[in-house]
Amino acid sequence: MAGTHAAREQAITTSRQIIRFSANSIRATHRAEYDEARRLIASAADLRARLEAQKGAHPAVYYGGYVEDALKEFVEAHATLAIAEGSRLPTMDELDVGAAVYMNGLAETIGELRRIVLDLLRNDDFARCENLLGIMDEIYAALVTLDYPDGVTRGLRRTTDVMRGVLERTRGDVTVALRQRRLEAQLVELNRNLSSDPE
Repeated sequence: MAGTHAAREQAITTSRQIIRFSANSIRATHRAEYDEARRLIASAADLRARLEAQKGAHPAVYYGGYVEDALKEFVEAHATLAIAEGSRLPTMDELDVGAAVYMNGLAETIGELRRIVLDLLRNDDFARCENLLGIMDEIYAALVTLDYPDGVTRGLRRTTDVMRGVLERTRGDVTVALRQRRLEAQLVELNRNLSSDPE
């Protein structure tokens, strides 16, 4: 009993550290500090290995919700960095996480991609915005087709419902920005034509 309690306390502490490193990695990715993001993910991976070592002795602790939350953030950090760099997504096996954790982490990535898209819109990088919007669409389309009970997917349906709203808002923002850009280009052209017309 005392051993299980100590293992639980250690797992909670380690899980919080994984969440912190993963969240900081995501922040570094948003700043385009990819080396720092990788370093932070590596630190989270070391802690994750510590949790893995406890799994055999204390499986109930390992499969507690706090560990799954930490691993979900870990997946989200990996996926956000990979997409931001234009790399392929790491697989569930490569990250050594369960299906529910992987799917929920991937779903949460849509929210991080929205932040990247909004930053790109401010810099008028419409091609990259549309590319990321396509990736967001692909992730959502893949996850929304997984029709399993919530007990199996750990609330994936609710998460994908929220992410659908995020995706649609992002699509709307990109569409409005593209229309604005076209309008501005047409106004510039109109002004050019008017100024070049002989009086």
